[in-house]
Amino acid sequence: MPDGDRAEDRGTVASFLGAPSSEDIVFVRGTTEAINLVAPSWGRTYVGSGDEIVLSCLEHHANIVPSQLLAEERGATLRVIPVDDSGQIILDEYRRLLTDRTRVVAVAHVSNALGTILPLREIIGAAHDAGAAVLVDGAQAVSHMPVDVRELDADFYVMSGRKVFGPTGIGALYAKPHVLDSMPPWQGGGNMIRNVTFEHTVYQPPPTRLEAGTPSIADAVGLGAALEYVERIGRANIASYEQELLGYATRVLEAVPGLRLVGTAPDKAAILSFVLDGYCPEDVGSALDSKGIAVRAGHHCAQPILRRFGLTATVRAAPAIYNSHAEVDLLATALHRLARRPGRPPARTVAVPQARVRGEGPAAAGPASGRADHRAHTAGRIPSRRRIPGPGPPAASRCP
Repeated sequence: MPDGDRAEDRGTVASFLGAPSSEDIVFVRGTTEAINLVAPSWGRTYVGSGDEIVLSCLEHHANIVPSQLLAEERGATLRVIPVDDSGQIILDEYRRLLTDRTRVVAVAHVSNALGTILPLREIIGAAHDAGAAVLVDGAQAVSHMPVDVRELDADFYVMSGRKVFGPTGIGALYAKPHVLDSMPPWQGGGNMIRNVTFEHTVYQPPPTRLEAGTPSIADAVGLGAALEYVERIGRANIASYEQELLGYATRVLEAVPGLRLVGTAPDKAAILSFVLDGYCPEDVGSALDSKGIAVRAGHHCAQPILRRFGLTATVRAAPAIYNSHAEVDLLATALHRLARRPGRPPARTVAVPQARVRGEGPAAAGPASGRADHRAHTAGRIPSRRRIPGPGPPAASRCP
């Protein structure tokens, strides 16, 4: 990509996130790759044996697994912020987890499974008071609300293009300038070097130092176009309309007999996660799909938070700017029809026994899952036409 075009695309992302400079933006394949960049590059430098990494119970697997890998490699410990029955984190418990060994707090801006908006200002402020850095997974937030990384004071903020109406395979990592300067390369190759000999390599400064190889040119252009589209509508306008839809959808779904909403925090984005008595979530997803209604059914790549509520899967509807009140009514009508059909097996709930992980507190645990569970939840997002027979959920790490 010509340098001028690349700078323009980088500047579009920086403006979208409220970053001070386009040089604070690293292009990646998406949120998952951004977190997997931070873990080895920054994490191997600053996280050591006996240190602690704090996550919330609400996290996507893309935040949990890289943190686990880093903790295992460095001899660190994961600590988990519990949530209350509405699906919001318990701030007092969070503050008690912070110690002088806390090196990084990694949390979502918005829970992809429940829609909970986390209180980032309090989380980030407390982490910085304890001397810890903060990584925010913004994948589920950037298309729903204004984001200003300077106002948040996040050390890292990551996002995916596909979550903001852009292409797959492109995303961005924001990091504070002094943080980026401290990060060594995580991949080697072309583009990220100034000079290479067999004796020594001189690297480019960031962000290029962290972008080895040929950039994803077409996807970066598509991401820039998507962000400009969202900005023309206005994220404040999007947030206002989606909150109106969310309030309306919450009222009409609560009127469906046997429907239970999972995640009812007062501060949440337009995501409705639910189960329906007499049905596996995958069966609900398939039935709605047959009516032309698009939802997702499964664990949503967030198994620990679903186990916190005694579930292995939910149905998730996510009304957005392209939806209408009439379409919400179609969803409610279809669910009412399902609720009137008797004789279907209920959604399986999970007993949550107590276990211990790495010397920490109680953990949700259970027997190893069989192939039927794997079929039902593969990828956590594609509605399956199979019910969930077989054994209980796979063993889980701690989620209070």
